[in-house]
Amino acid sequence: MSSNIETVLQEKRVFPPSPAMVKQANISGMDAYRKLVAEAEKDFEGFWARLARETLVWSKPFTKTLDESKAPFFRWFYDGELNASYNCLDRHLKTQPDKTAIIFEADDGKVTKISYQNLYREVCRFANALKAKGIQKGDRVLIYMPMSIQAVVAMQACARIAATHSVVFGGFSAKSVQERIIDAGAVAVITADGQFRGGKEIPLKPVVDEALGMGGCEAIKNVFVYKRSGSQVPMKAGRDTWWDDAVKGQPESCEPVFVNAEHPLFILYTSGSTGKPKGIQHSTGGYLLWCALTMKWVFDNKPSDVFWCTADVGWVTGHSYITYGPLAVGTTAVVFEGVPVYPDAGRFWKMIQDHKVNVFYTAPTAIRSLIKAGGDQPKKYDLSSLRILGSVGEPINPEAWMWYHEMVGGGRCPIVDTWWQTETGGHLITPLPGATPTKPGSATLPLPGIFADIVDETGHPVGRGKGGILVIKRPWPSMLRTIWGDPDRYIKTYWPDDFKRKLYLAGDGASTDEEGYFRIVGRIDDVLNVSGHRLGTMEVESALVANSKLVAEAAVVGRPDELTGEAICAFVVLKGARPSGEEAKKIAKELRDWVGKEIGAIAKPKDIRFGDNLPKTRSGKIMRRLLRAIAKGEEITQDVSTLENPAILEQLKQST
Repeated sequence: MSSNIETVLQEKRVFPPSPAMVKQANISGMDAYRKLVAEAEKDFEGFWARLARETLVWSKPFTKTLDESKAPFFRWFYDGELNASYNCLDRHLKTQPDKTAIIFEADDGKVTKISYQNLYREVCRFANALKAKGIQKGDRVLIYMPMSIQAVVAMQACARIAATHSVVFGGFSAKSVQERIIDAGAVAVITADGQFRGGKEIPLKPVVDEALGMGGCEAIKNVFVYKRSGSQVPMKAGRDTWWDDAVKGQPESCEPVFVNAEHPLFILYTSGSTGKPKGIQHSTGGYLLWCALTMKWVFDNKPSDVFWCTADVGWVTGHSYITYGPLAVGTTAVVFEGVPVYPDAGRFWKMIQDHKVNVFYTAPTAIRSLIKAGGDQPKKYDLSSLRILGSVGEPINPEAWMWYHEMVGGGRCPIVDTWWQTETGGHLITPLPGATPTKPGSATLPLPGIFADIVDETGHPVGRGKGGILVIKRPWPSMLRTIWGDPDRYIKTYWPDDFKRKLYLAGDGASTDEEGYFRIVGRIDDVLNVSGHRLGTMEVESALVANSKLVAEAAVVGRPDELTGEAICAFVVLKGARPSGEEAKKIAKELRDWVGKEIGAIAKPKDIRFGDNLPKTRSGKIMRRLLRAIAKGEEITQDVSTLENPAILEQLKQST
C-alpha cells in the first residue's frame, strides 16, 4: 500500500453552476448540500432511515436502520421487506403507465420505445416463464445479453421472483462465462443468439455452449435464448428454449416476491480480476435506495427528462444507471446497442439530437476517442436539449473535461465527474449540478452521508493539500455486502489490518486541495514510485493529453528500473498517423520535454510507445495490466478475447 502520493497537477479553473441551474435543482445551492451533510453528521441512522422511507415502497416497513454487530458485514434496514422490480415498475402504473420507460436504439439505428405499462407486462411474462422452469427465490441466474430492452427485462424479471442475477458482459470469453457460472452456482443462463456492434455480429449463444461444455456447469438446467441476430445456433433439447417460446401464453401479471432488504439482488464479477473471479454481492434495499437517490441528487432527475447512460448492463454502471436507478425514479432512459464511432464519430451527438437527451453520462475513454475521431463533430448537431453531462469509469483529465464542457455542453451544462466503484453500488464523491462549483478533473466533494478521507499507510489522515489512500470511514447503504462465497477475501481486500478493520479501502490514491475537493489520481497499484517520488499515473496521462495539438489519448504504467526504482512507460495515440523511425524519436522527445514542463523532470516518461489505439475492452476500459506486461517485456498469457482489437498488443510490442 502506498503512503503519501505527491500531487503535481494544479487546477485553478472553477466553474460555478449557473443561477438558473441552482434555482431549479433538487439540491439547490451549497447551503442545501451542507444542510444534508450536517443532518447526516448529527443523526447518521435517522438521516438514512428518513431517506429510505421517503424514497422506496416497503411491503413491510423496517424498524432497524443499521446493524453493525458483525462489522464489516453490515446490514441495512434488515427487518424491512420490499421488491426491487415493484419499486421500478408497479409503483408507476397508476401515475404514468403510458410514459416511455426505455428508448432503445439498435446498432443499425432502428428505434424501439416501450412504456412503463408494457415493460411491466414483458417483465411479468418473462418472470412467469422463469417460474415455469422451476427457478425460484435465491436461485442464481447468469445473464449474457446484448444491450437491449430484453436485457433489462431479464434483470427485472429475476428481481421480481427474487432470483439473484449475475450479468456477464457480452464481450467476455467462454472461459470467463464458465468461471462465473461455477462461482455463482447458477442454475440457468439467459442469452441471445448474437449481438451487433459497429456493424458486426458478435455471437453469444455459441460462447455459452462452449462454456457449458467446459465442465463444472452441470447445475445449469435451462438456457433461454433471445432471437436478436437471426443467425443459426444449435439448440439443445430439454435445456435450451427460445425466449419467444418461453413467454408464449404466460400471464401479463406476476406477483412480486417481497424479500428482506438484505436479500442478494445481484452478484457482479469485477472485470480484470486475475485468478478466481471476485463476485461483488449487493443487497436489495440499500442498493436500490442509493440508485434512486443519486438519480435525484447527482443527475437532478426531473419528470420530463430523457436520461442516457452509455454503459453496458454488464458493468455496474449499467446496473445502477440503466436497469435500476432510472426506472426507480420513473424517468425515460436511452439504451444503445452500438458503439460511439459507428457509422461515424457523430453517432452519440446525433442520438442526443434525435432523442432530445437532457442528461448524458459517459466515460472519459469514450470522450477522448471521440475527440480523436472528430473533435468538431458536436458542432454539426443540435445539442441544446442537454442540461447535465456526466463522466464515469476513471478520472477525466482536465483537457478532455474542458472539451466536453465547451464542445458538448456549450459551456452551460454542469459536468458531474462521478467517483464510485462496482463495490460502492453508486456515486460516492461527485459534484451536484445545482450546488457544487466544479474544477476540471476533480470529483469535488462526498455526497451527504458519505464520510471519505485520505490517509497514510497506517490509517492516519494526511490533511488537506496532500495525497494518500482514499478510504470511507462509515458504512453506507449501497456498499457491497461480501465477496460471494469468500468472506475472508472480502475482509482482506476491503478492511485491512493496517486500518484496524475500521476503514473501507477503496484501492484508489487521491489528494485534496485547500477547499477539500478530492482528485482521484488512479489505483494504488497504478502509483509510480520514481526516485522516491510517488506519482499518480493519471497525472502523467493528463499532462500528455494536455498537448492537444499532438496527443489524442495516453495510458501510463510503471516498469522496474535499476536506477530510479520504477520508470514511467507511456503508450500514446497521436492525432495524426503513427510515426516510425526518426520521426517517432523526435515526437517522443517533444512529448518528454512537454511533460517535464507540465509537471517536472521527475515525471518525464523513460519509454514512449506509439499505437493506432490502446488495448481496450469493448466497453472502453483500458487494460493497463496488459500494458504493464508489455512495458516489462513479459509474455501475455491471459485471455485477451475481451479486447476490441487484440492485434494492438503486437503493434505496441514492436513500437519503440
